[in-house]
Amino acid sequence: MTPAIRFLKDWFKGMDWILIGAVIPIVAFGMITMNSFADVSDLFNKQLIWFGLSIFVFFIFSLIDFKFLRRTRVIVWLYVLSFTLLFLLFLIGSAFQGAQSWFSIGALSFQPADMAKIVLILLLAKYFSRRHIEIKNLRHILVSGIYAFLLFLLVALQPDFGSALIIFMIWFGMVMVSGISKKHLILVFTVGALSFGALWIFVFADYQKNRIMTFIHPLHDIQGVGYNAYQSTVTVGSGQVLGKGIGNGTQSRLNFLPEYETDFIFAAYAEEWGFIGVIILFALYSILIWRILANSIRGATNFEVLFGLGLSILFMSHFFVHVGMNIGLLPITGLTLPFMSYGGTNLLFSFAGLGILMGMRRYSRAAHRDMAGNEFLGLK
Repeated sequence: MTPAIRFLKDWFKGMDWILIGAVIPIVAFGMITMNSFADVSDLFNKQLIWFGLSIFVFFIFSLIDFKFLRRTRVIVWLYVLSFTLLFLLFLIGSAFQGAQSWFSIGALSFQPADMAKIVLILLLAKYFSRRHIEIKNLRHILVSGIYAFLLFLLVALQPDFGSALIIFMIWFGMVMVSGISKKHLILVFTVGALSFGALWIFVFADYQKNRIMTFIHPLHDIQGVGYNAYQSTVTVGSGQVLGKGIGNGTQSRLNFLPEYETDFIFAAYAEEWGFIGVIILFALYSILIWRILANSIRGATNFEVLFGLGLSILFMSHFFVHVGMNIGLLPITGLTLPFMSYGGTNLLFSFAGLGILMGMRRYSRAAHRDMAGNEFLGLK
């Protein structure tokens, strides 16, 4: 057997083809939905290019041994880079729909928040994996919270409340699975809730309170700020059981539903594919999360385990918030659906995250794994 054939054989065995088999149809469903209205949008062609680049990055990353990510210096530099890029947005970033969240280079746009989410997962995985013996110390909630808060603040000030929410959920989710004392966590949130209550009573003006209430309950003003949320729920319901068929989504085609390629792609998809299509889509996302968790548990060390858990939290948070706002259960935050919504950097870094996971899977060693300190996660 030649070295090239041996390499290809090892590469083939090292891939999680069930995971890939779940992701590709999700991407396809998104692109089909975009292409349904090709006469009014050229985003399909752009997304196709981004998809090709993302697949390339995924397979390249799957070949890399990511042990170097366990080094503190590497993680710190990645965090500093993400922080710097987010800060530079306020100086040279491009504004779109009121949010200064992108760097524009010709026809291409880059959104640093997507990179920051993956970097935060890596940083928290590194931080918690080294401190599992003393993890119940209150100090670790505060220190990890500061790391997350700095990124959260820069993203929220753009303002990009959707991505800021995801950054918070990544931190909260990884804190929950890391073994940190729940009593200390409750104490931190109690202080936060009391602080917000004090601001509500003594600081916020009436117009500020109204903005917050409208954000939480957008359907109370369907002729104003709640218009998008209302149209989204109508669009989802109009698909009924079997859907209207590809290209026949009237709510999207007639522009009643805005941003159907990004913020409301689930609603546009549900209108065309109906309840049956939604069940298929939910099943594919369930398989994706299952395979991420299955691969994370096989991690050689706590760092790999925590990275996989963080990646699953990232995708689940995006999924539940996006679907929730599309069916009127959550406020409109402008959050995309992973692998399905249009967005080059989101697609690229989503596949990059999966590529890192596959690289970790490939270079995990059973003997090392048996000796790994997984006990703080309840895995041993």
